[in-house]
Amino acid sequence: MKTAIIGGGIAGLAAAYELEKARAAGAPVEYTLFESADKLGGSLASEIVDGAVLERGPDSFLTEKPAAAELCRELGLAADLIPSNDAARKTWILVKNSLIPLPDGLMFLVPTKLIPTALTPLFSLSTKIRMGLELMLPPRPSKEEDEAVAAFVERHFGPEAVDRLADPLLSGIYGGDTTQLSARTVLPRLVEMEKEYGSLTRGMLAAHRKMRAKAKEAAKKTAAAGRNGNNGLANSSSSPRSIFTSLRGGMQQLVDAIEARLNPAWVRIGTPVSAIANTTHGWRVEAGSISETYDAVIVASQAWAAGVLLSPVDAALGEDLSAIPYSSSITINLLYDQNSLGKLPDGFGFLVPASEGRAMLACTFVHRKFLGRIPPGKAVLRAFLGGMKNEALLTEPDDVLVATVRRELQEILGIQAEPEYTQVSRWRRAMAQYAVGHQARAKRVAERVATLDGLKLAGNAYDGIGIPDCIRLGRKAAKELLASHQASESAAQPVA
Repeated sequence: MKTAIIGGGIAGLAAAYELEKARAAGAPVEYTLFESADKLGGSLASEIVDGAVLERGPDSFLTEKPAAAELCRELGLAADLIPSNDAARKTWILVKNSLIPLPDGLMFLVPTKLIPTALTPLFSLSTKIRMGLELMLPPRPSKEEDEAVAAFVERHFGPEAVDRLADPLLSGIYGGDTTQLSARTVLPRLVEMEKEYGSLTRGMLAAHRKMRAKAKEAAKKTAAAGRNGNNGLANSSSSPRSIFTSLRGGMQQLVDAIEARLNPAWVRIGTPVSAIANTTHGWRVEAGSISETYDAVIVASQAWAAGVLLSPVDAALGEDLSAIPYSSSITINLLYDQNSLGKLPDGFGFLVPASEGRAMLACTFVHRKFLGRIPPGKAVLRAFLGGMKNEALLTEPDDVLVATVRRELQEILGIQAEPEYTQVSRWRRAMAQYAVGHQARAKRVAERVATLDGLKLAGNAYDGIGIPDCIRLGRKAAKELLASHQASESAAQPVA
């Protein structure tokens, strides 16, 4: 089977790795990985400066989604997996230029503890009353219509909860606009809770009780295993997992480890694909002076780029892919001598609601989030800018962006020190936005792709935006093509 993979981000790399693994096991597999940039990895890019690991893009992945950690272990990176420092985890929200901590008992967007919610200055009295009354909401009948996250949250907790919770929390994940994001896609658990309980607070408390019961049962089994002579080895499985996991040398380690496994002759960087055609002989791929025909093709580029390539093949598919919105973002790393900063607030950093009128969406205290990646005596602050509401910032020069961030850090944290090093990274149209109606569009895309033999899609535009999701989808696409090809080969064998 000869396969073209278009896009060398983590989804395309995961697909290539899966095909290479099959080839190494003896399968008759060839592949070509096309990447338009001059390096692989997409937004996964790390740089080490004076011993400090600086992430240009994502700095970690969710621990509860196993695909990324599993791949790291397969690649021999298990010893370099490091957990987030959750003991120091605390998040602040900027409100009228003051930093206010998220109240205890807040489970994502849902308050579950009465006293911390009642005492927090994050919300006005009217919002606190509304949060209390939310407990009285009856179950909501299932409806087919999707709705925006902002509308969903406002129905339960009021507009202030959208401004000070939903907007800043989700802008850090999607870089998006809660008035556009799909509640059914972005908040599926909360949508289901609303159907069953009405009140999200009641639903979250019920879910929390179930989790505690499971944890208690697991503890009993661990204790029993210990009494039965396991020397307490089972305890490691019952210890709480960190929320995030990263790599000691940065996320670039994952990219480099995959690249090292691939056949370099089959990897073509700096080679943008200009056209795809579905012919009677297979899939023809045009890339500069290259014109090759493949049995299959995995399109792992952004959906808008996939839409341009696939429109001549299937106009309806191309239209749906092109309609998936994307946001852009900017990350700015600032490396400091820690003594020059003065005392920073506790925790991992702070979020900035759009209503504050700031350029920054968030700031992470990197040296606290993952221990051991920043040398002693140094500190790294990472600022996030851009998003759907401030795309114009991408055209600003680096020095202007750095000056803007430094001014805001001085106004918010009182930092006047000069950073020892700054690093600006722009990610244009890199993050897919799951807008209202996304599930219906994704279903149409899947149905159209299913009619085109040998075509697979992978990336953050379909079924999850995180690194584990992209890895899962990339490997799944490769596995499905391998299984389909094997089935075709078996069917073509003469019957004895």
